[in-house]
Amino acid sequence: MAGNFDRITQTPEILAGRATVRGLRISVAHVVNLVANGMTPAQIVVELPDLQEEDVRQALWYAAALAQDELHTLRA
Repeated sequence: MAGNFDRITQTPEILAGRATVRGLRISVAHVVNLVANGMTPAQIVVELPDLQEEDVRQALWYAAALAQDELHTLRA
């Protein structure tokens, strides 16, 4: 996967090795879910003050990079 994801970490001891932001107990999936539910990066930072807006952007870039690598059949 191409890209410099210096804010995305995976450590077996934190959230069972799921992708997290800067080693915090905040998963990339959680951040992406918040965006999907309509929150802006600024709102997310208010809700999760350990994050920075750049963390949110990089979590989205990481998720987008993962999605490019896989083919999924869409059901009608």
